[in-house]
Amino acid sequence: MSRGPTYTSLTSPTNQTRRPRDSLELASLASSTPSSSRASESSSPSGISSSRKVSLSGEDPLSPSNPAGRTPQRPLNHNRSFSVSSAFDYASNLFPLSTTAAGYTSLETAQLNALDLGDGGNLEKHKSITYLNGLSLIVGLIIGSGIFSSPAQITTNAGSPGASLVVWLVAGVLAWTGAASYAELGGAIPLNGGAQVYLSKIFGDVFGFLFTWCSVFVLKPGSAAIIAIIFGEYVVRAFSPTSLKATDPLPDTSISTIWINKGISLLALTFVTLLNCTSTKLATRTGDILMFFKFLALLSIALTGLIVAATNQTLTSFTPNQDWKTTPWFAGTSTNPSNWAVALYAGLWAFDGWDNTNFVLGEFRNPTRDLPRVIHTAMPLVIFSYLLATLSYMLVLSDKTIASSNTIAVTFGARVFGPIGAMILALIVSGSCFGALNATAFTSGRLVYAAAKEGYLPAVFGTVGMPGSDPRPLRAHSNNAHSFRERMLRKIMVEDSFFTPITALVFNALLTALYILVGSFPTLITFYGVAGY
Repeated sequence: MSRGPTYTSLTSPTNQTRRPRDSLELASLASSTPSSSRASESSSPSGISSSRKVSLSGEDPLSPSNPAGRTPQRPLNHNRSFSVSSAFDYASNLFPLSTTAAGYTSLETAQLNALDLGDGGNLEKHKSITYLNGLSLIVGLIIGSGIFSSPAQITTNAGSPGASLVVWLVAGVLAWTGAASYAELGGAIPLNGGAQVYLSKIFGDVFGFLFTWCSVFVLKPGSAAIIAIIFGEYVVRAFSPTSLKATDPLPDTSISTIWINKGISLLALTFVTLLNCTSTKLATRTGDILMFFKFLALLSIALTGLIVAATNQTLTSFTPNQDWKTTPWFAGTSTNPSNWAVALYAGLWAFDGWDNTNFVLGEFRNPTRDLPRVIHTAMPLVIFSYLLATLSYMLVLSDKTIASSNTIAVTFGARVFGPIGAMILALIVSGSCFGALNATAFTSGRLVYAAAKEGYLPAVFGTVGMPGSDPRPLRAHSNNAHSFRERMLRKIMVEDSFFTPITALVFNALLTALYILVGSFPTLITFYGVAGY
């Protein structure tokens, strides 16, 4: 009579004090066979635990109770891959990443430990993110301000319109390959935290710890501060008298205007933080709406450029660029490798954010199915949109104008539609930046939360809801919602109201506010670049 793998419940006084194993270890045990049992030494030092403090069988990536483990194409727990493009069975090769000679705690023990709500609940148990939400997260951060500012750097260093388009395409393909790699990693380790979890589980706690502190204290708040400052500048520019009178508006650099910009940036940061603290569903649906807005904005720019090129007409006295008709597209292409490197870096910065979805992967309803779909849908759409928008700029504006403008969208609108066009394009860029700010706030809070669960930050940042409150998601008191207000609340936010990492989100907002107050766009770009690379 064949027997499946047995699980030993450790009930001795000595073993009862051992920490519970994480979901990865339980997944390894669930997918093992008697012939493949083995012992391995711990790969993690005892000082900093790389395991989740809470282990639930429902979070087990290979558990039948996890929706990710129930796909009609694959049998449960056996011979399954973790993405649609994977050719490997991670279940038997990747796990376990850390075990001890004492063995595993039983699934029942893990569940009893998880039911202690003193840990503030668990986001990875409350799965609410769908395919569309994930798509809006990754698109929300990629399409921020990059496509409206990077064309100047790329055109200057590439040297020709044709070479600029090549740089955009190469940068997009490189970003896509990195995102595809993250699809494999996310399928193998479907937990919140992104690169922090991957580094901890694969290379050890030290690497995860260093990445976490750099990301939590520099990269994430620094990036959010840059986006918020750009948002404030474009809002002020949209309603400033200069933008309404000038054909080619320039930014106002007076001290009073700078502090008005910072004030608007702080208001936007506060609003986005409150949005994310209130409800996961509300934040993700806001991102969904803004994603469609961004694609619509880029499509409008592309269509405008094509129409102007075909008719050679604008609503102002400006004459559209004619060089693309008479000059070879690759004439003047730079032969200096360093110029190409700078141009490629600017392109990659415009595609930054492709790893965003992995920070919240543990909250996906079906991560192993949806993550590859999200990545392989978002990347080609963004690449195609960027190429169309860049081509539109080239058909209307000269290379010299593109290379000299860091606000290319505003210049484009002013030349085609006049001052009102500059205001409209400034508002479009503001909306794009607001969507990016919402996406980075959402993922940054999850990074802080995951870091606290790993033990890299104080445990208070790993709680869900307000400290000391019931961490369970709030539900509607009545199953029958008759009023319009009740129906809207139920549809938008009731199901998970305040079941969010509030302390983590507030912590990230405070760090971001500090960077906004003491920094400026050029200094923060340098600061972020040095820390990131």
